Amino acid sequence: MNRSQHFLIFAAVAGGLALSGCATTEPQPKTSATPRPTAPRPPTPRPPPPVVPSAPTVSADQVALNEGIELYNQGSYNEAIKRLGAADVAAGSKANQVTAHKYIAFSYCVTSRPAPCRQHFEKAFKLDPAFALAPGESGHPLWGPVFAKAKKTK
Repeated sequence: MNRSQHFLIFAAVAGGLALSGCATTEPQPKTSATPRPTAPRPPTPRPPPPVVPSAPTVSADQVALNEGIELYNQGSYNEAIKRLGAADVAAGSKANQVTAHKYIAFSYCVTSRPAPCRQHFEKAFKLDPAFALAPGESGHPLWGPVFAKAKKTK
């Protein structure tokens, strides 16, 4: 075989390979120049409004208790005694009644009235036999000793 025959064989093989790749492709579908009309999309629904949690409801006795404690903290002890002894507190939860009696007792003690101070500590013990003062409260020089006496008589 001479050079020209090699070249012809090579050209035939290369051409066959090149053309064999084209024969296996599928024709592309024709696309028209004018766009097809599409069905209108329904509007996307709006998300629901965010859920805003409602403010927790506070009972009337809790409101009255908070007001009475605030009066006590402001140094208005006689007003605190009146507010904490009101009917809305007395008709409230046992826990709120106990707390009210505690602050009424504190108010009487700081205004130098130990007898009603002790009476309100005793009322707190009747409502809750496990009633106790916090460590910082029990050592107070004005109501600490009165509380200790009321606790002994419960």
